[in-house]
Amino acid sequence: MQRDKEAGRELPSGYAARRETLYEPLRRDGVFTWDRMYGEEYALADLYPISPGELAQMREAAEALGRIYAKTVSIVQQGGPPLWAELGLPAAAFDTLRLRFDESVATMIGRFDFARTREGWKMLEFNSDTPTGIVEAFHANGVICAACGEADPNEGCEEQLTEAFQDMLNRYREEGYPTERIVFSALGWHEEDAGTTRYLMKLSGLPGAGFVPLEELRVQDDRLLAPLDKLPEARDSAEPAMEPVDVWYRLHALEKLAEDQDTDGYPTGVRVLELIGEGRLAIMNPPSGFAAQTKAMQALIWSLHETGQFYTEEEQAVIGRYMLPTYMEPGPLAGASYVGKPILGREGSGVTIYDGGGEILETSGELDYAEQPMVYQPFVELPRVRVETLNGPFEGRLLWGCFLIDGVGSAVIARVGGNITSNMAYYLPCALKEMENVT
Repeated sequence: MQRDKEAGRELPSGYAARRETLYEPLRRDGVFTWDRMYGEEYALADLYPISPGELAQMREAAEALGRIYAKTVSIVQQGGPPLWAELGLPAAAFDTLRLRFDESVATMIGRFDFARTREGWKMLEFNSDTPTGIVEAFHANGVICAACGEADPNEGCEEQLTEAFQDMLNRYREEGYPTERIVFSALGWHEEDAGTTRYLMKLSGLPGAGFVPLEELRVQDDRLLAPLDKLPEARDSAEPAMEPVDVWYRLHALEKLAEDQDTDGYPTGVRVLELIGEGRLAIMNPPSGFAAQTKAMQALIWSLHETGQFYTEEEQAVIGRYMLPTYMEPGPLAGASYVGKPILGREGSGVTIYDGGGEILETSGELDYAEQPMVYQPFVELPRVRVETLNGPFEGRLLWGCFLIDGVGSAVIARVGGNITSNMAYYLPCALKEMENVT
């Protein structure tokens, strides 16, 4: 048996029993219910150590890169359709991209993905529009650490989320936006997305906010509408009415929104983007988060870095230290293994690893984003890690994520998968340990 040092109880020594002991309370509380997804184990029952030094380094990297992104995105948003099209952003979102609020931060809630290498932390990509892994990092990790009697590296980070929502709402108020009716949305049938969205809604502390599944929203004339009975002040209404939404948090990517249509073919998503661009609907994350989401932004930053333009000497050092050479064509990377990624791809879908001669070594096998333009980066070998699972020992590759909340480095999350980290890569809880070079 393993003893829970804080609670004074023991955890079973067998993996399956220990896992159930750790995750059953989370499922019962209804906050983190997707420890299994699609019938497969997702959340592991082990703790991976991270040292205080490594934690500080990763957060420092996230903050420094966040400043680079904020500076670059601000200029990009002042550009025009030719630049936005070159970055792969959909034309339907162009009016939305013109909206700028706080130019000191690139997004409200983002997540940098990092590889731990011999040269230090290297950023692989920035999930700045609709990042996931939030409940795992900000909530579940602390529960698991407490049950195991270990220190949570993410302790206190939930408060950053609350402050970020409050600050974003105040920015919209200062810009003259109405902020009375606040709706949080995700696909209602999607357990992870809906659960993450409800968690953020509760944590946000935004007054009168309600959860409305994406499929229940409507567009009429010049407003996005939500059923009033889903909002707290009207849940007892006998005849629910549709009311305008003022502020909308959506765990739904803007490039996906641009493609959304009603069953009769009406371009609902395009109309919603028009409403945002017209200032009739405030969104969280803000439009700058979508501008930062395209991986073509990494290629733009690297191009400016190589030519010595735009960035200060200190910023150039940050880019060289933490970013990978990134290009819109594979040519500059010939001769060594490299990776191709769709510019708006997610969760490893559409990613391909090539050898130095351009021959495919490995591919995700998923075609969701196969038609998108690609960016190309050197292949970075993620550290190997051996973990216990319900199916026995598994040797995989360790990927770290560090959330950036209003420009501040925040909670971290560890994932274990293959050379390409997919949607079904394991979530591996982590604990703060007084040690160095544990990765």
